[in-house]
Amino acid sequence: MNTFPAVDALVRRDLQHLWHPCTQMHDHETVPMVPVARGDGAWLVGTDGRRYLDGISSWWTNLFGHANPRLAAALAEQARTLEHVIFAGFTHEPAVALAEELVRVTPPGLERVFYADNGSAAIEVALKMSFHYWLNQGHGEKTRFIALTGSYHGETLGALSVSDVALYRKTYAPLLLTPILAPSADTYEAEPGESAAQLAQRRLGELRQLLQRHAHEVCAVIVEPLVQCAGGMRMYHPDYLAGLRALCDEFQVHFIADEIAVGFGRTGTLFACEQAKVAPDFMCLSKGLTGGFLPLSAVLTTTHVYEAFYAEYSAGKAFLHSHSYTGNPLACRVALETLHIFRDEPVLARNRALAAHLASRLAPLRDHPHVADVRQTGMIAAVELVADKRRRQPFPPGERRGLRVYLHGLENGALLRPLGDVIYFMPPYVVTTQDIDHLVDVATSGIERAVAG
Repeated sequence: MNTFPAVDALVRRDLQHLWHPCTQMHDHETVPMVPVARGDGAWLVGTDGRRYLDGISSWWTNLFGHANPRLAAALAEQARTLEHVIFAGFTHEPAVALAEELVRVTPPGLERVFYADNGSAAIEVALKMSFHYWLNQGHGEKTRFIALTGSYHGETLGALSVSDVALYRKTYAPLLLTPILAPSADTYEAEPGESAAQLAQRRLGELRQLLQRHAHEVCAVIVEPLVQCAGGMRMYHPDYLAGLRALCDEFQVHFIADEIAVGFGRTGTLFACEQAKVAPDFMCLSKGLTGGFLPLSAVLTTTHVYEAFYAEYSAGKAFLHSHSYTGNPLACRVALETLHIFRDEPVLARNRALAAHLASRLAPLRDHPHVADVRQTGMIAAVELVADKRRRQPFPPGERRGLRVYLHGLENGALLRPLGDVIYFMPPYVVTTQDIDHLVDVATSGIERAVAG
């Protein structure tokens, strides 16, 4: 029985029946459940009227603010026209128009779009499609995938199989495929005096060795371009992506880019792969795709891949994968409007100014005795808390120092939900410089509270 004194009726009803994601529900004996009544731009408003600046874009989904009127109007208009229709043998304008726009804005060569419901589902599609491509080409021996250490690609069994975050993976390990792990180019792991670009080259050399041994059995290499988000906001140099593309071509394996979290302007360009001037064989998109309004994901791939499945039905080469809500018109229409905002407004230029302000405000934390690293890629920034700065020794996980920052944030009007002891910032693009000041001020005082004692 939950004993937390939840005075809000909505919280009492919630704790009576609901089971929340990524949550030990027992925590809510002491950790408050926050009842939200409405959204207002970059802010969330509780049922008690308290306001919380959404510093993490509600799990990295929200781009242009909560209850964005332009997206809400597009959704309402579509709801009056067509809410859903089977997407096998049927089509509709929102799905077609969105596919056309995605092909236009993504890296060259990605010309086919397969819709799914969420990020994990997109990863499942890409993994299956890569394997199935090789099977259709007569290479059924290719059954494995290479992923990076510290990677995270989702929590369905296939997506979890190519992830390397023990917190999520270890319990289900007996059910999972075993990936081949390549060392990440995570700049935090650089040797003294080694630049991010030099580390990228060293890691590419190690990836080459893995491919020399395993390419014959590997379908694809899957990576989160530039930022490994759930693994602790680990960041690496674009040269790694350029080298990865070349190695995949050389050894005839696919390159899967998981841009679910980093796409749609998060890293400073519309897609992270642009910074290396590369196009993957598969690009997985979700989260910001609908501006945070509705679940939708898309897997983009090449005509070359598509043609490996195009045959008479009797050949048995069709990609027989489906979700009930594939190509949902409501989600597609909102996603199209999200892309039109990028088209109509100077979003990326504005983000560059906001990112620069965030960088300047975080800079003083580099000298903090319990901060091992302050890192940033575009509108994603992270502060790594440690017990010993010189040795980069982390705090014992059981002390949950990051949770202290989270609670301090709630008390002071900011939603900051750390990844362990990594305090990160990924706000909606509608934040002001004053909002960023608020986030950093609250995080800084929260860090002082977290490391004390």
